[in-house]
Amino acid sequence: MRRPFAARAGALLAATLLVGAFAVPASAAAADQDDTGDKGDKGFTIEDSRITESSGLAASHQHPGVYWTHNDSDDGPYLYAVDSATGKTVARLTLTGIGSPRDVEAISIGPDNQIYVGDIGDNLGGNWPYVWIYKLPEPKTLADATVRATQYVVTYADGARDAESLIVHPKTGRVYIIDKNEDGGHLYEGPATLSTSGKNVFKPIATVDLWATDAAFSPDGTQLAVRGYFGGIRYDWNGGDIERKGRLDVPLQRQGESLSYSADGTKLMYGSEGTGSSVVAEDAPDGGSAAKSPSGKDGSDSASDSSGSSAATGNVKFGALAVAAVVAAFFGFRRLLRRS
Repeated sequence: MRRPFAARAGALLAATLLVGAFAVPASAAAADQDDTGDKGDKGFTIEDSRITESSGLAASHQHPGVYWTHNDSDDGPYLYAVDSATGKTVARLTLTGIGSPRDVEAISIGPDNQIYVGDIGDNLGGNWPYVWIYKLPEPKTLADATVRATQYVVTYADGARDAESLIVHPKTGRVYIIDKNEDGGHLYEGPATLSTSGKNVFKPIATVDLWATDAAFSPDGTQLAVRGYFGGIRYDWNGGDIERKGRLDVPLQRQGESLSYSADGTKLMYGSEGTGSSVVAEDAPDGGSAAKSPSGKDGSDSASDSSGSSAATGNVKFGALAVAAVVAAFFGFRRLLRRS
């Protein structure tokens, strides 16, 4: 989403340090992913020049290896289906039956192949009186098309807030939102069934120890993965009574915004904003081969990552001191801006 100057400047500084010092070029990252698994379980680069702010990611239920994404803002009512084998867009959907999107931040696919789109970002820093969710059926055929969507009005029980994470439970179809807060946020539960009449009030049911930019359910609905700019956390779902199980191996990206499980649940796919942005595949905990912590043990907590920083593995390898330096620069620069 479009952020206040201090946040944008801090993120720019961090991104500059990360890209200049540690980042692996997209072509190299793609090459590293060539042998990671079957179609849909590999990393890829988004080739469509129209996709400049990929803010959400969801694995197709009907088209193996295809991922749905969308731009953040200033684009229009569009969804893009990207083939992970080529990085090329194979369909663009134009949504009708809704108003003008404000700040689209998330996408998720629920039961019966229903796509849910979260127009839940808040460019005013948590002042919108309401936000929106759009729902539409995933097309059986991939081609450019105009699709009528259902629009739902959403409010929060404890007041307006910014959010970038919308998830739909794959078994119950219930919709959840995680708000975006630098000091950690909350998991909000929507009504059992969304209503097109009146407002759908989302209520906080659990805390989330992360500055969350996206989240995803495992295909069986037992795991919840949440990512931020510098790290991630995995939870056991437990019917919404979430239990923190460990940290995720989140790659460093220009602006880490999106997250999806692969359709088979063996990979976590991490996406980023920017033209020609890459989507990086990492092993999903408890899915195929479980992700391991640097100690060689399963990714259980060994230190607090409430600031969103953790040691990332995969395509970008670096030492703990490098992470600390980047995070210190990020928050130090924010404090400097606040004083000025």
